[in-house]
Amino acid sequence: MTHSWDPQHYLTYADERGRPFVELLGRVGAEAPRTVVDLGCGPGNLTALPAQRWPDAEVRGLDSSAAMVEAARRDVPHVEVERADLREWLAAGGASVDVLVSNATLQWVPGHLDLLPALLERVAPGGWLALQVPANFDEPSHTIRAELAAEPAYAAHTQGVAVPASHDPATYLDALARLGARVDAWETTYLHVLTGDDPVFEWVSATGARPTLQALPDDLRPGFEAELRRRLRAAYVPGPAGVVLAFRRVFVVAQKAGA
Repeated sequence: MTHSWDPQHYLTYADERGRPFVELLGRVGAEAPRTVVDLGCGPGNLTALPAQRWPDAEVRGLDSSAAMVEAARRDVPHVEVERADLREWLAAGGASVDVLVSNATLQWVPGHLDLLPALLERVAPGGWLALQVPANFDEPSHTIRAELAAEPAYAAHTQGVAVPASHDPATYLDALARLGARVDAWETTYLHVLTGDDPVFEWVSATGARPTLQALPDDLRPGFEAELRRRLRAAYVPGPAGVVLAFRRVFVVAQKAGA
């Protein structure tokens, strides 16, 4: 079941979504890489950061979404962006990369743990693989969507829809260490303070809930959205600071063994 992405909607919380990328990149110890590839670059706003950090490097972004690639090419013209599926890019092979980054992308790739050897294989000796994946799937922002989507009125349409999934830091660390890499893995739970009407719905409808919403027919979607909004409001009651969205993320930075 296919779905599409909306760059403008995705960028509604650009600062909150961008912070993990900044912290991930900060742990990459490359000094003067020649090539940097951002797998799942989205609208390209974050791919511009490694280009700023390493101005002499060839920085490229890849994304499977035509809309995201179009936005990246328009808004970040100094970075080369290619439309490509991550798995197809790996299978095609090619020159080694000094820094390979994947930010909030692998959670959408089923069985992505099995891709780690291929990802590390594309990294040059002594180079770096850095990835970040959400790990908040037991939070109401996800469980409420799943419960509602499983109800009889919607289940026939949402069965098999894409849902994100990831692993604990120790799982990634173990897998990459077994491949001979030196690994730094950790997790962080952000407390995002959101404002506006139905802010948690606005967040999830741009990302985790989007495939589910797109899978519904036009006559069912409004009712689903209304009920999802209602349940999310009940789960995320505003406090003194506003609505607080707890968001756990997993980070992994691995340096491949040198030549």
